[in-house]
Amino acid sequence: MHRLVKRKDFLAAAAGLRANAGPLLLQARDRADEAAPRIGLTVTKKHGNAVERNRIRRRLRAAVRDALPRAGRAGFDYVIVARRAALAAPFIDLVNDIERGIARLHSGSRRKPRLATSDMAPPPDPASTERTAHDQ
Repeated sequence: MHRLVKRKDFLAAAAGLRANAGPLLLQARDRADEAAPRIGLTVTKKHGNAVERNRIRRRLRAAVRDALPRAGRAGFDYVIVARRAALAAPFIDLVNDIERGIARLHSGSRRKPRLATSDMAPPPDPASTERTAHDQ
């Protein structure tokens, strides 16, 4: 299992495909090569103290070792953003969630990345909307 270690790789995956899968958010990007898939794990500080975060990471590493050979594709980087529920979830459910999330990423039924604020349409002008008798 190859790991993501550089921040730019995590950011590139965050800008790519996304899929929710139970207590996990999966992000992926296609590197457009035939190298083995790489994996990155993220557990934020809001999900417990260091001991709990490390326990979540250990569980996810073991689940990824089990699921990635079956579900992962060559040339992809995957980032798993864990939530606190990953600590209490049964191990087999974690493996299934990872497999299901990766399948959703590749099937097209995933959440599209957010648009940048400059790409969004401006809000409607309140002066141009009609006012009804109720509004006055």
